[in-house]
Amino acid sequence: MWKTRILLVVVAVGLSALLFLLPKVVVENDSQLTAADSASLQMLPSGHQPVPPIVSAAIRRLRQQVALASQNENYSIFADSLQDLYAEIGKFDSAAWFAEQAATFLQTTDAYRIAGNRYYEAYTFAMEPAKQRSLAAKTREYLEKVTVAQPQDFEARNKIAMTFVSSDAPMQGIMMLRQVLDEDPQNELALFNLGMLSIQSAQYQRAIGHLTRLVEVNPSSTQGRLLLGVAYLKSGNKARARQEFEKVKAEDSDPSVQATVDSYLQEVNQK
Repeated sequence: MWKTRILLVVVAVGLSALLFLLPKVVVENDSQLTAADSASLQMLPSGHQPVPPIVSAAIRRLRQQVALASQNENYSIFADSLQDLYAEIGKFDSAAWFAEQAATFLQTTDAYRIAGNRYYEAYTFAMEPAKQRSLAAKTREYLEKVTVAQPQDFEARNKIAMTFVSSDAPMQGIMMLRQVLDEDPQNELALFNLGMLSIQSAQYQRAIGHLTRLVEVNPSSTQGRLLLGVAYLKSGNKARARQEFEKVKAEDSDPSVQATVDSYLQEVNQK
């Protein structure tokens, strides 16, 4: 997830073309799912890879079982299996819908967490503002159930906060992230999120503060170090930016990270 967010930050600071490389295959509603389960299931929307036949066949079988099952444990088992399959092929809000069906029956903290995480994943990749708001609300609905039962679930609280940041109440989300750090000063996800948000709002010195703390807490966090390099670069400190980028290049062999670092090193080397 962090590497996905790194690419989103890259988009925000100028490499907008990378946005179209992210997986965004989303089924908008159940009527579309029904159509997809016909002969056209083998084909995803234009520009995306076809659904693997073994996955589409499994989806058909499980959807038939869900349709036939009564509101009992079998239904929740089938729905839970479907959410995994839809997530596997990148149909994130469809995965979230089935995770919600399982959670509605099971009513356990773990099931609520799965549903909330699936809705958060769908929210992360949603492009339309209305869709983002809807998925953000669903994310909060289920992850707030988790935090009621487990107040120290900082990952859930981070995700809830991030849904507010892109809504009409961004300060509410930022305050929630700060509260997480008050309770857990070494929380890596909160430090990462606040650093990323500071870069996006051009508060580069504040970003450097958060991200420096992150790499002190976890020196192996190449994602945090990459963002730290971006913060230094945007603040005008090319020497420190080069140091951070070269460390990332040496430590993370992921091709997407390597390509991103190379693009920034080119910018560093420009006069």
